[in-house]
Amino acid sequence: MRVPAAGCNGPQPPRLVTPAAHSPKPGRPPDAHRDVCEAQGRVLARCALWWRDPMVVDGHTAGLVGDYAAIDADAGVDLLHHACRELRDHGCTLAIGPMDGSTWGNYRFVTGGTGEPAFFLEPDHPPAWPAHFVAAGFCPRARYHSTVIEDLAGPDPKADHAEARLRESGCRIRSLDPARLDREMESIFRLSLAAFPQAFLYQPIALQEFLAAQAKLAPLLRPELVLLAERNDQTIGFVFALPDLLQARRGLPVDTVIIKTLAVLPGREQAGLGVCLVRRLHRTAKSLGYRRVIHALMHEANSSLNIQRPSSRPLREYTLFAKSL
Repeated sequence: MRVPAAGCNGPQPPRLVTPAAHSPKPGRPPDAHRDVCEAQGRVLARCALWWRDPMVVDGHTAGLVGDYAAIDADAGVDLLHHACRELRDHGCTLAIGPMDGSTWGNYRFVTGGTGEPAFFLEPDHPPAWPAHFVAAGFCPRARYHSTVIEDLAGPDPKADHAEARLRESGCRIRSLDPARLDREMESIFRLSLAAFPQAFLYQPIALQEFLAAQAKLAPLLRPELVLLAERNDQTIGFVFALPDLLQARRGLPVDTVIIKTLAVLPGREQAGLGVCLVRRLHRTAKSLGYRRVIHALMHEANSSLNIQRPSSRPLREYTLFAKSL
């Protein structure tokens, strides 16, 4: 509800302003911040815009709308309309959101699920926000899923066969070595650049930017839950997982592991490696006393969806929106 400005007889129309400062966020800095405020200065809605170095999506020049928040639906929709006009004025023909600069930052809205509490590093926002984007003319552009698996030690003949073949080829799987963390993270970064260039909306970032982001997670890691596959001293795959620390913040035992990233070097020589890494991660988690594993935030076209066991069950759905300009 908009509050009347002092000394006025009725509500004042909101005004769009350029704020003096927003809290800095990791990743590519925005090209603009925009707020909708009441006359007395209370912020009703905010967002950030990215239009420099745009992505090309289906022949469109794509700008981004991110860092979105709104306490008033009408103000949020007005702001999104303005954001789209501003992106169009800067040469964009498609607006994508919510996305904070790239897929390395926060992006996507939760749009469905089982009602279980949010897990660590999952998007978390008021449930009304996706409707603001729809009301502003955005449509779903990509969907993502999280699933949960509780049968962590069941038989997997496909993984057994792949593991035997990969072992014969000289592949070995080991845990992260915390004594050489920077070198390990650099290996993960280099493999990510090779594994993800065809992923939807992927853009590379600099090594130092990646290391700075991972440094924030380093104190929270259990090295046993980050597995690297190597052949001839080359990293050819990894699975990056960590405990669900939000369970502890809710006063509960931490019994869940979250698979954040799975990557395998392209090539037939690595066929089946993703299955082996996930199976090893499941068994490691069980040996450490965890009860279940969440496969988090997988794109609907991601081959990782094929790695899960039949015992997996849906946990959450997410949507990324887009609007032609």
